Amino acid sequence: METGAFTGYIDVAQLALYAFWIFFAGLIWYLRQEDRREGYPLEDDVTGKHSKDPWLFVPPAKTFVLPHGEGTVSVPDGSRDARPIAAERSAAFSGATLVPTGDPMADGIGPGSWAERSDVTDKMADGADRLVPMRLAEDYSVAEGDTDPRGMDVIGCDTAVGGTVKDIWVDRSEQMIRYLEVETSGAGTQLLPINFCVFKTGRGAVRQVYVNAITGAQFAGVPALANPDKVTRLEEEKTAAYFGGGQLYATPRRQEPYF
Repeated sequence: METGAFTGYIDVAQLALYAFWIFFAGLIWYLRQEDRREGYPLEDDVTGKHSKDPWLFVPPAKTFVLPHGEGTVSVPDGSRDARPIAAERSAAFSGATLVPTGDPMADGIGPGSWAERSDVTDKMADGADRLVPMRLAEDYSVAEGDTDPRGMDVIGCDTAVGGTVKDIWVDRSEQMIRYLEVETSGAGTQLLPINFCVFKTGRGAVRQVYVNAITGAQFAGVPALANPDKVTRLEEEKTAAYFGGGQLYATPRRQEPYF
């Protein structure tokens, strides 16, 4: 037998290869378990029934301790999403598009869908709220030479005025602007994600904040905050989803072919 061989047919290299195969198979099995802690068991897209028996890859429940005293969460917990969907299928096959039956911008349909995040504020490492209006973040200000949007009119895709910028919300963890607080007539104040904003210039000065996602009148329908000085993770989801939904549902024409 050659050096390193156990028998005439098995040597160290062969055993190392077999060990690697076993390790790699176990790694795949472990990762497939861990990525199924939420959103499982699988369901058939049309009937809602379980598409297969998931016993092999569904892991035992694991309890996670949430930061800042938010409690614990155990997953998987066997629960299923039973929330009604305000839409109907356009055809009876898997992957068929959904046709909204209500207000798609508020019902969480298509580009307006949102995740069921916890209804608490996002925190920094020291436990302070990460997102706050500049009126509370006194150590933040608009840089000299930059345009201060407060007091500017906000116009929608139809060029109608939807409201006026009342304040700026900053992300104290990333040190950047996240939202503009918009005051609308008769509907209070709502948040406008900064990435939906385009600052219109005229004669070298910014005069308006243009938002292509929704019309001027639809600013009144932006989900309101429970606390005017705080925004929860769930409220962030619903706010962003409203403007995202407007990209398709703000006007009937947007749902038609481009050409």
